[in-house]
Amino acid sequence: MTVAARNTPDAEISSSLEDYLETIYLLVQEQGFARVKDVARARDVKAASVSIALRRLAELALVRYERREYIALTPSGEQAGRRVFSRHRLLTRFFEEVLSMPAGAAGEQACAMEHSLTDDAMDRLVRFFEFLGTCPSVVESFRQCPMVQDSKRGPHVHIGQLPDSCAVCSKKKESMSMSLGDVKPGQSAVVTKINAVGALRQRLLDMGVLPDTIIEIERVGLGGDPFWVRCQGARLALRRSEANSIVVRPAD
Repeated sequence: MTVAARNTPDAEISSSLEDYLETIYLLVQEQGFARVKDVARARDVKAASVSIALRRLAELALVRYERREYIALTPSGEQAGRRVFSRHRLLTRFFEEVLSMPAGAAGEQACAMEHSLTDDAMDRLVRFFEFLGTCPSVVESFRQCPMVQDSKRGPHVHIGQLPDSCAVCSKKKESMSMSLGDVKPGQSAVVTKINAVGALRQRLLDMGVLPDTIIEIERVGLGGDPFWVRCQGARLALRRSEANSIVVRPAD
């Protein structure tokens, strides 16, 4: 079962429909609206194909659409679109930043894998990037490793030890860390870690709260709850307990 299918009772949504949801979500974030011709252009398909997909998404209560009209995501559709996009962004970053793949190839691989990435696999990837946030020299050590640079030489090649800067990086990052709940309205911060477990952690990840993501605090409700934030182009409402579980550093 694919990602969005778990949010759509009695129906299983295909990878293709998830791609359409992701495209609509991105169009709405980028330009404030989505039309059939916009989706067709973005996906390089015919308008008739888009219309067929939209009818199916409308049947699943993921979009609101009438022929030749603008496309609107339902709350469930927006959630599913953001969920797929978050996986795409995380996978693309792994292929580009860790494995040094070209941007185009990284994006293609992310598109192929984003639909089958489980919650557990996503959580483990996020924990990997959280670790890199405290010790970024690990990636550089990996890239410089002779075994990585020339895999044909075999496992007998010596792998160099991690640079001495690892401990320094960790201390520096820790000294700069704070809770998102401590960030003032009008300020921005960069996510370094999500100190949450279970359903709360997964909810934040699905919302796009990922390591190295910039979050802007727009305003805070009376009594300090909720936090209205802007994250990856989306406006989200976080409870104070959720904001306090997000570790951040000041934005550059």
